[in-house]
Amino acid sequence: MMSSTLGVAGDVRRPPRSAGGEFLTFHLAGESYGIHILNIQEIRSYSSPAALPGAPDFIRGVVNLRGSIVPIIDLRIRFGMPSRAHDEFTAVIVLNIGAHVIGVVVDSVSDVVTLQDAAVQSAPAFASSAFNTEYMAGIGIADAEMIILLDVERLVTPSQLGLIAQAATTA
Repeated sequence: MMSSTLGVAGDVRRPPRSAGGEFLTFHLAGESYGIHILNIQEIRSYSSPAALPGAPDFIRGVVNLRGSIVPIIDLRIRFGMPSRAHDEFTAVIVLNIGAHVIGVVVDSVSDVVTLQDAAVQSAPAFASSAFNTEYMAGIGIADAEMIILLDVERLVTPSQLGLIAQAATTA
């Protein structure tokens, strides 16, 4: 018989999609986030991408990265946060997601932290759709700081990746 852990308001929590390991941490709107280091290709300073007509609003456009066209996603917009002006701390984290490479815009990059399995907890499940945890792999605790761990494979759907690739080849 399966047991479940009760989460917020009596909801059943999902098991973590991310175990411990090394995570690149970054900031968005004053919160700390982390992406498993194995998904990171590189970190770049922000430069304006070429716009893609008809792309979803969270896709800022594409850049040419050593001969490869890479879509750039603004995580603030993807997560429903207000946008802000880019500054000298704004960075693009280039990610490998399966066979795809995408860049994500973040407010600033912080550090690489190592989280033991015991320091990673399940993402809370909420009964209401008012709070979306679909992008969360779990929550890590490092030096008393909470880090929202992202499941990068859920940032962009396969159909959105297809549309981006199609728009990039016609741009």
